[in-house]
Amino acid sequence: MLYPASGLTKAEVIDYYARIADAILPHLAGRPLTLKRYPNGVEDKFFYEKRCPKHRPDWVETAPVWSGRNEGEIDYCICNDRATLIWLAQLAALELHPSLSRAPEIQRPTAMVFDLDPGPPANIVDCCRVALRLREMFGGLGLECLPKTSGSKGLQAYLPLNVDGVTYEQTKPFAHAVAQTLQRDDPKRVVSKMAKDVRKGKVFVDWSQNDQHKTTVAVYSLRAKERPTVSTPVTWDEVEAAEESGDADSLRFEAPEVIERLSEHGDLFAPVLDLVQELPDSPG
Repeated sequence: MLYPASGLTKAEVIDYYARIADAILPHLAGRPLTLKRYPNGVEDKFFYEKRCPKHRPDWVETAPVWSGRNEGEIDYCICNDRATLIWLAQLAALELHPSLSRAPEIQRPTAMVFDLDPGPPANIVDCCRVALRLREMFGGLGLECLPKTSGSKGLQAYLPLNVDGVTYEQTKPFAHAVAQTLQRDDPKRVVSKMAKDVRKGKVFVDWSQNDQHKTTVAVYSLRAKERPTVSTPVTWDEVEAAEESGDADSLRFEAPEVIERLSEHGDLFAPVLDLVQELPDSPG
């Protein structure tokens, strides 16, 4: 019983990942993967696992990534197929956190991410306002970004790049400048500093995820909350509707709902994989 409050068992977690495999696998393929494992369920202890387990089947692919902290290479799991995805679910790796890069080009991100994290009493509705401002900013530059829920309390916006030559040395300071611009334009609602004591009632625009040593929860990944919520792609119409209504629950989706949404809409996050966009010199 991995989700006691909802009665979701390990078998049902495996079934969920098997059923959304066609949608999630393109977003995981080739990317070093950090696992967040809950062997005894979401109410018990968990651990992060970067190094792919040694007891893995021989058909599970790995990629070596240099770690300065470990002063050596770490072999990360690479989830390229349904069998590997189901094996990860069997490990109770409820949350899957891929790199923004594909191996072996680990220094080249294929997208830029803005993780919008609300400091209570702010909530996802406040994140919607910031996300809509992000869309407006990038739209003014002729760029498109796509929203997804974090599956927790926030919202995330991805800016697809998919171009050769771009590095984190470009995307991270660019993202930081965007976050600072958002804060400057609306300092009562937005903060770009990482200190937690300044986040109360504001939306923290986490730009620091744009780093080769960090990962962000995968689209369609389960989250280890009381209920089996999912990091779910949403439309801008849904973001606007949530902002207008103030209904935070309208952007909260659990595993069965996500399967239904896939059947109805297909993969709303597919453009992140192939939309080619050039990053301008500055966000202004």
